[in-house]
Amino acid sequence: MQVFLVGGAVRDRLLGKAVVDRDYVVVGATPEAMQRLGYRPVGREFPVFLHPETGEEYALARTERKTAPGYHGFVFHAAPEVTLEEDLRRRDLTINAMAMDAAGNVVDPFGGQRDLAARLLRHVSPAFAEDPVRVLRVARFAARYAPLGFRVADETLALMQQMAQAGEVDHLVPERVWQELRKALTEPQPAAFLRALRDGDALPRLFPEVAALYGVPQRPEFHPEIDTGLHTEMVLDMAARLAPGDALVGWCALTHDLGKALTPPAEWPRHVAHEERGVAPIRALAARLKPPTDYTDLAVLCCRLHLQAHMAFELRPATVLKLLERLDALRRPERLAPFLLVCEADKRGRLGLGESDYPQADYLRAAHAAAAAITAQPLLDAGLSGPALGERLRAERVRAIAALRPAPAHPDA
Repeated sequence: MQVFLVGGAVRDRLLGKAVVDRDYVVVGATPEAMQRLGYRPVGREFPVFLHPETGEEYALARTERKTAPGYHGFVFHAAPEVTLEEDLRRRDLTINAMAMDAAGNVVDPFGGQRDLAARLLRHVSPAFAEDPVRVLRVARFAARYAPLGFRVADETLALMQQMAQAGEVDHLVPERVWQELRKALTEPQPAAFLRALRDGDALPRLFPEVAALYGVPQRPEFHPEIDTGLHTEMVLDMAARLAPGDALVGWCALTHDLGKALTPPAEWPRHVAHEERGVAPIRALAARLKPPTDYTDLAVLCCRLHLQAHMAFELRPATVLKLLERLDALRRPERLAPFLLVCEADKRGRLGLGESDYPQADYLRAAHAAAAAITAQPLLDAGLSGPALGERLRAERVRAIAALRPAPAHPDA
């Protein structure tokens, strides 16, 4: 029996990155032998065991064979005669198809170390095309390693295109698409996820609402990058910079401008009412992918209200309070921070504006604190109730917001 560290742990160790999860492959063993050594079986489709002391996963070396469309259509074979190279061959990318023995020697039959040095995401074998999840995984690795200069190999992109055109990605269940998207949104450069899918012809099939943004122009005085798809990429990466690892902020950044794809071309490059037009595609995307309800709710609010946040200094105090009420931030103050991060990412996710300030966030935080400090209890003690109580409470809150700065000299836009 031989034990090898495999996959991401080897890859990250060679990249000099911290290793979080360790997976092992066991060659030359049977399930019975593993259990006699105290390993606990947990695999359903193929033999996987937990180490009796560390709890780390040890899988028996296995092969797999495609038997039906989609990513469930596989038959796995695990036996003592399956070699390490056969096990590594079934993996997606060469940089994930390396192993390391107990002495630290690297087993690299498919050139993973070469591709690490060349900063390439390259498929191991033509069997890559048998599993459509790998299209999403490649795009997610692109988002993770883009800061290190990685790109998808040309031949892998060509294979992804063939898979998309053959309809393989259409077999992905929405829950798995969401799972991979959510992970991608936590990576350092999630825009690379979109670019890899777009280059691989998979973006229109998986995320048509997002794909439709590319080629839609915006007013250059507000958006020097012009293309709405490019702006979305820039907002995504800015969101990852402002809120590292926050999938909720990333999701709202991804969806905040979906309405611009629905602007009639005759109205380009202006996008009047895109905030309301964007609600329907957000709901359609959410209905398909089934993200958590709070993700959908906040995405809709970011879509509807981000322009008002940008105009915060131009709004009357009463309108600022209405903005906070529409966000439900007085009852749910936890919504304010991610909302403002998305708005800041939108403002700074533009060509030449990446280092700009966003003072609207500080003002809206102060307005929220001022309004939240005004409570109903003193008014109840004064004998107010019913509609009179609500009107007085709002009036006091508006007065508190107005005290933060001089009132603007012009009305709301």
